[in-house]
Amino acid sequence: MAEATAALTLQFLDWVADGRRSYADVMETWRSSCPRLSIWEDALLAGLVHYDPASRTVELTDQGLAALGREKRRAAE
Repeated sequence: MAEATAALTLQFLDWVADGRRSYADVMETWRSSCPRLSIWEDALLAGLVHYDPASRTVELTDQGLAALGREKRRAAE
């Protein structure tokens, strides 16, 4: 399950990296009632994404960008 969760987290980060996402878009696309697939919540708690309540947008943090970049470099090898 950890591999599936890691793959989904990277997919989520890549999706967010495509552009600023509204909180509503994130909730519509990534909210889950499954406690084992809490991709959005886990990424937020890990500091990979940031939610700005003023603009109601979600963006990658520097840590999220670094994690995504590492994975893309690893995949290219």
